[in-house]
Amino acid sequence: MIKINEMNPGKETVGFEAIIISVTVGKTNGANKSSYLNIVLQDATGTIDAKLWSATDEQIRLFERGQVVRGKGDIINYKGMRQMKIVKLEPIEMNDEQKALFLPQPPIEKAVMQKELDMYMKKIHNIRLYAIVHGLIEKHYTAFVNYPAATKNHHDFASGLLYHTLCMLKLADQLINVYSYLDADLLYAGVILHDIGKVKEFTGPIVPAYSIEGSLVGHISIGHAMVKDMAEELHIEGEEVFLLEHMILSHHGKQEYGSPVLPQIPEAEALTLIDNVDARMNMFEKALKDTEPGSYSARIFGLENRNVYKSHH
Repeated sequence: MIKINEMNPGKETVGFEAIIISVTVGKTNGANKSSYLNIVLQDATGTIDAKLWSATDEQIRLFERGQVVRGKGDIINYKGMRQMKIVKLEPIEMNDEQKALFLPQPPIEKAVMQKELDMYMKKIHNIRLYAIVHGLIEKHYTAFVNYPAATKNHHDFASGLLYHTLCMLKLADQLINVYSYLDADLLYAGVILHDIGKVKEFTGPIVPAYSIEGSLVGHISIGHAMVKDMAEELHIEGEEVFLLEHMILSHHGKQEYGSPVLPQIPEAEALTLIDNVDARMNMFEKALKDTEPGSYSARIFGLENRNVYKSHH
């Protein structure tokens, strides 16, 4: 068995275990048309495009998104990109905890991040804001600490939502130190809950897709409704509730990016900026990880289709 990052063109009949993160059915051309599968395989080290030629109906049924597989394949160079020609493939039954090991992992252990999240929640001294934040995190805790922050682009790994949130909280600390007029309680609360709607926007922590609610409503509106409902459940009223709702509704910064309102308080502006900084820096980090020193990455959609250069330093 070898890892995906070790699969170089020219290697034949390599053994592997991986999870399917994408699969589509295609048809060959010519008189004797047959079905084949375009599969993207992933393990903790990366992804590779693969082809399963002459796929049977049984294979088309078995090999679906989220299925862990064991197999063998030949690694070839196709148009400058490595690709696998699958020789053998079989499904493996695993639970979600086992499947998570095939996904990229956060750079910090989940248990450590959970303690840090608890520490930051305790920094919120405003009783009303703390009650709303604590109530929502407690209610959706399992999803919040296990879900990715996105299906692609940034923090698209196990516990990515938690890691993204903590990175933003650390950035918030720095802004609070520089701009002392910022309401720290409101900024911490806004950071922790800005993406809470993603626990409903995505279908789950393993190879997530968009839920029907996620596709039709989106995490910003979902998160706003969750805050509003929690405030009503706890019988909390007043300006803090409106300000926290505003933080969530405006955190994408522009209406064309999905926010129905623009930031109208400094804490909301700060939230928008640190969200953007952390998301974009993670996209740079991802691009550089798979790029050789002295060369450019492929174009990154989330970075305006730019190529990212990796220096020798």
